Amino acid sequence: MTTDRPNNRTNYHSHCSFCDGKAPMEDFVEEAVRQGFAAYGISSHAPLPFPARWTLEAERMAAYLAEIDRLKAAYADRIELYAGLEIDYLNEQSNPASDYFQKLPLDYRIGSVHLIESRGKYVDIDTDAETFAENLRLHFGDDLRKLVTDYFDKLMRMVSTGGFDFVGHADKIVYNASRCQPDIAEQPWYRQKIREYFETIARHGAMVEINTKKYHAGGVFFPNRSHFRLLRELRIPVLVNSDAHLPQTIDSGRREALAALQEAGIDTVMQLTGGRWQPTKIDLAAY
Repeated sequence: MTTDRPNNRTNYHSHCSFCDGKAPMEDFVEEAVRQGFAAYGISSHAPLPFPARWTLEAERMAAYLAEIDRLKAAYADRIELYAGLEIDYLNEQSNPASDYFQKLPLDYRIGSVHLIESRGKYVDIDTDAETFAENLRLHFGDDLRKLVTDYFDKLMRMVSTGGFDFVGHADKIVYNASRCQPDIAEQPWYRQKIREYFETIARHGAMVEINTKKYHAGGVFFPNRSHFRLLRELRIPVLVNSDAHLPQTIDSGRREALAALQEAGIDTVMQLTGGRWQPTKIDLAAY
């Protein structure tokens, strides 16, 4: 395999038509090769213990893994490909550390929270702003502080349970929460909660992705760039992913995220090289 590709051009958070992505897996791989990526990972939404329109079905897991293996062999001389899953932390029984997910032949696992439990129901908080506001009213009595606190508490339980390589879109709830309360991220209780959350991540040695999915649409990263100096202070390793659902977005916002990390005093990102996570110096000259 050649080694003259631009540095830092990787993506490990990517969804294809096996879940809610909008194109076949190979289309993403072909685009990554075209753009000169060093490595690329497919990370479909993992099966849940109940039907969901946006997840990989358990019955298709074997086909999903077989397709990644086929592409690994077909593109071996052009790019490093990796098999991943984005796994929801639901509860103590269903989470990234569960036996089912740990026994799958994956190269890496993403730990994420998309659903919050309320009165025995799982409520989607990673949705459009209007649905979020409706769910907040119907299921949480318009108590935004409680919902956000429950979200971070659940993430901290996920971090303590482990079983994953990095945290996906670490504070994404603030994107919708700030549409209900524009100053929420500046409120003292929120700042205290976010510090507690990142301190938990640092204590357990997990990595955090800088998720660029909403950068071009909303000018934000997850976690927010205002937290980058805290990541540096706590020495939390980071990587940059675009959370791509379309092949044309596999590199969306990456250069801007790398520049923002450098501005915050972070000069390396984590990359899979030969199947191992390694720190790699940020090289904006490659862009």
